[in-house]
Amino acid sequence: MTKVLIGVISIITIGAIVTAVIWKNPLTPTVLSKTLETDIVEVGSIVKTVPAKGLVEPASEVLVLSPASSIITEIRNGVGSKVASGDIILRLDDKPIRDQIENIEDELEVKNNNLEKTILNARNIRVDLDYNVEVKKLAIISIKSDLVDQEQLLDVGGISPAKFEKTKQELTLAEKDLETIQIKNTIRLEQLAAEEKGLKLQIEIQQKQLDQKKELLNKMVIQAPSSGIVLEINGKEGEKVDTDRLLVRMSDLTTFKLRATIDDQFANVTKTGRGVFALIDDERLTGKIGTVSPTIRDNKIEFDVFLDQSNYSKLRPNMSIDLLVIQERKDGVLRLKNSPTFGKTAKHDLYFKKGEMAILQPVRIGLVGDDYIEIAEGAEPGDEIIISDISSLRKLKEVELK
Repeated sequence: MTKVLIGVISIITIGAIVTAVIWKNPLTPTVLSKTLETDIVEVGSIVKTVPAKGLVEPASEVLVLSPASSIITEIRNGVGSKVASGDIILRLDDKPIRDQIENIEDELEVKNNNLEKTILNARNIRVDLDYNVEVKKLAIISIKSDLVDQEQLLDVGGISPAKFEKTKQELTLAEKDLETIQIKNTIRLEQLAAEEKGLKLQIEIQQKQLDQKKELLNKMVIQAPSSGIVLEINGKEGEKVDTDRLLVRMSDLTTFKLRATIDDQFANVTKTGRGVFALIDDERLTGKIGTVSPTIRDNKIEFDVFLDQSNYSKLRPNMSIDLLVIQERKDGVLRLKNSPTFGKTAKHDLYFKKGEMAILQPVRIGLVGDDYIEIAEGAEPGDEIIISDISSLRKLKEVELK
């Protein structure tokens, strides 16, 4: 009986010792520290998104109007053609414009010739006018000389007073004649200058017309104003087109936007100005929602997305892209990397790694984002927390790590 009692006491004692060892160091036999995933609590942003799909489209279209009333003679790059800036899309009949240019050039040649004649004629007339004035001046000088001589003769009775008076009248008439001629000469010279100016003005006007026609001639070859794809040609070879008629519609491949769709259950998220991420390979481009379609098709909402990097090198027309529309966002909050450990409840008991020990502490979770969760209470920046799924140890307050 005594031996049995001693055996029972020994078994109880051993059991108590084993239990104490297990409670003191339960992880040692099964979990190593290096197998645990941890993360450091930090201050940052938390983003919660919903998925959407996007299709790359040119951000703008280029419209080319017919420069003149003409006939399409050749279509070199039809609808669907990819063209570079300066490539010829089509040609218009330019013969009427060439004929007009030839006529204007002929008229200009005649007018330039007339101008040259007018300048030479003006020089000739100016010489004649100057000569006439000099002749009149010389005549006046001669009369004045005669008048002086006659005055002396009059004093000695060598000439009658009537003769003297007649000479004085001749002088007066000669001076009036000179004055009249000088006025007429001035008017005539002004007329010649006006004729020359008028011819020069006509030549200038026609030269501008000629330059405009030559510029128009160059526009009769319709070229791509930028790189893109021809979407529409409003006409066929041999068809007449009027001035300013829409001739070519093409895309502009310098910048892009996205035409996106999202499930209608996220209608409250799809608002103009809301942030969007576009996922291209390993890149995440930022953008914003533009116009949202008011109609729903096949349980989908359509909207435009304008990227901050609209000229991103990897964007291609009709390229399909995964999108993430920002549903909720917080900046400057405590965050921890998200993991399957965290459920939907706001309160969690998490293991804080402190040296070789893991201490169980309560925390309160706020916003749960795609990559991070918000730590609303219970942690400080720099805390290292185990985010591996170790639910089997949740009842242990402390765990030794090896």
